[in-house]
Amino acid sequence: MLINKLFDTAIIGGGVAGTSLLFTLTRYTDLKNIILFEKYDEVSQLNSNPKANSQTLHVGDIESNYTFEKAKKVKQASSMVSNYIQNFDEVDHCGFRGDKMLLAVGKDEIVELKARYEEFKELYPYLELWDEEFLREFEPNLLKGRTEPILAMGARGQITTVDYKKLSESFVQQALDTDKNVQMRYHEEVTKIERDEDGNYKITTDTTMFRAKSVVVNAGSYSLLFAQSMGYGKEYATLPIGGSFFFTKEKLLNSKVYTMQNPKLPFAAVHADPDATQNWNTRFGPTAFALPKLERYHSLHLKDLISALNIDKDVTQVYMKLFKDKTIRRYILKNFLEEVPHFGKEIFIRDARKVLPSISADDLTFADGYGGMRPQIIDKKKQELLLGEAKIEEDGLIFNMTPSPGATSSLAIALKDAQTVCQVLGALFDVEKHKNEIESLQEKNNEQPVKENTFA
Repeated sequence: MLINKLFDTAIIGGGVAGTSLLFTLTRYTDLKNIILFEKYDEVSQLNSNPKANSQTLHVGDIESNYTFEKAKKVKQASSMVSNYIQNFDEVDHCGFRGDKMLLAVGKDEIVELKARYEEFKELYPYLELWDEEFLREFEPNLLKGRTEPILAMGARGQITTVDYKKLSESFVQQALDTDKNVQMRYHEEVTKIERDEDGNYKITTDTTMFRAKSVVVNAGSYSLLFAQSMGYGKEYATLPIGGSFFFTKEKLLNSKVYTMQNPKLPFAAVHADPDATQNWNTRFGPTAFALPKLERYHSLHLKDLISALNIDKDVTQVYMKLFKDKTIRRYILKNFLEEVPHFGKEIFIRDARKVLPSISADDLTFADGYGGMRPQIIDKKKQELLLGEAKIEEDGLIFNMTPSPGATSSLAIALKDAQTVCQVLGALFDVEKHKNEIESLQEKNNEQPVKENTFA
């Protein structure tokens, strides 16, 4: 088996997380030799594909499941993606300006929304409260057939929608345009990572072998499997959560519309999004349910699934805690039933009517081929479900497990990982250049007029 030259860094996984790191390493460090492995024939075929996510840039302003502290972190992380899109002339290609809102339905939610607005308006000065009179003109379908009062907290002219596959392709092109030695190994699956006697790493693929001084794994559900195969992360297990979507037969909304979160539920409440892959038609979702697969719409590797589940008494305790809660138990059953052909949309329509009261099941079609998998991580020691980013770092190895909003945070995660790699390898990181291009918005973009209702 051929052993190729020694690379500074090997990146496993060509989604938006892997490609953002490739971009960051090539543009802002003095590392010369970087290789990226992607087992499919192009980047972002799984969770970063626009069909597998809501195409949302999660800023924390309309996501009511975010605390103020989490929103501050997400705002900072998401600004890097927004700045990249604007500073590298990717507006209307990777990212799109539009309008968005958090919708409160009923008196109790309205009281909660008003309190949230008072708390969050300092963090997001552009937020506005939209009453029924405004919404009747702005998004009239929200009012049709509605009997309960509503209020929205919204924003206009923001970058709301991102095609993360196109963003990944942009990252790759930027990397290839540098003078660095960048190798893109498409259709090449990594099967093993092992430590060599000299402290470097051997990366075995289905065709050959490579060597690298450091390795960063951004392989979705497989990141933990790679870590555990090397003896790390045994305290974690994976709960694979799938999600599906429904389309309306015509465009009924111009804005992204999120609904208020039930605090007892660990997953985002239903929302409606203009879909960049369907001429901005309205897409509802996602559902959320446990699915015995690591990759949606791809063949099941039973051995990998069993390893990822890592079931023992601690993992079983987490499952028991989830099912003991009546609200979560009903939520799981409802989302499972929503996957049943023909019957499912009759269940889902109840959630959709919170956004559009006049919509009927006949107005919805199951979004065939849409939906993805999110590797929710279980901490076996604490016997709890981790809903944020999980990371394992050891001896020049980094394993990232990034459920939502991982794509939104991709450049922020890449920054941390690139700085770690530089520290391990004694390489230089150009802090000022990164700050000017990624952490701040260039002046020329501030002069651009804000477009309202891009989707109209």
